[in-house]
Parts: sequence; C-alpha cells; structure tokens
Amino acid sequence: MLPLIMIFLAGIIFSLGLGIAGMTQPEKVIGFLDVMGNWDPSLAVVLVSAVVTFFIGQKLIMRRTTAFFGERFQLPTRTDLDSRLIGGAIIFGIGWGLIGLCPGPALVSSISGDGTPLTFIMSMAVGMYLFEALHLRYSEEPDGGAGPLDAPATSK
Repeated sequence: MLPLIMIFLAGIIFSLGLGIAGMTQPEKVIGFLDVMGNWDPSLAVVLVSAVVTFFIGQKLIMRRTTAFFGERFQLPTRTDLDSRLIGGAIIFGIGWGLIGLCPGPALVSSISGDGTPLTFIMSMAVGMYLFEALHLRYSEEPDGGAGPLDAPATSK
C-alpha cells in the first residue's frame, strides 16, 4: 500500500509543479518554443530545475543496492539510438509544438473540462493503442528492449 501512496503523492507534487510553472497553459509552452519570434524564456527555469533535480536524485538513488519499493531496479537495458527512438522523439516534439501540450500537462489540464486537452488525451490514447497493436504484430522485440537490470545490454 505504501508504494501506491508514494506514487499518488509524487503525482500530486508533479501536477502542482506543472500548474505553478505554467506548463498547463499551451500559449506559454508555445511562447517558449517560439525562439525566432516572441520568445518566453521562463520555462527554461523549469527545464533546468528538472534536469538538476533528476541528476542529483538519480546519483543518490543509484548508490543504493536495492529499490525502495521493489525487489530490484528496473532500468532499460538497451542504450543504442535507433530510428524508432529518433523518429518517435521527432513525432512527439512536433505534436508538442503544434498544440503546446505534452502528456503530463494535458492530464493535469483535463480537469478543467476544456476540449483541447481532452481531445489531445483521446488522440494520444488512440495513437498508443494503434502503435502497440502494430508493434506486437510486426515486432520481434515486444518489450521494446526493456528487461531486468541484470540482463546483458544489447546493441543492434
């Protein structure tokens, strides 16, 4: 039960941070992405804060020999950059730039009842479903390269 409570609390903190930082406002995100026009650099503080927090947190956590709420750490075993990863990142970035929302802020914004984040979330869910269905049908690696930490890393 404690892991679920911690996950819930982390989600609340993440949601509050997104709201306070303004990442739930598509016009603010689009202003940050508009580097050739009326650029709003305020989200750079959010970006730098997130990177620093993650860097310090990961260094502290990886010093541990066991996970807090599990038997072991579950990290990706693949470290290569393939066309699927790069293509997916490009598609994600284009979608994020066009609408000004990414999944986290869209979920937080969905409680407003506004149609934009709700449409985005439904479209994202359909896209995830279609990808998973096609991936399972045509892929030889249905777990996407994820596996237990003690599995040997592979590179294609």
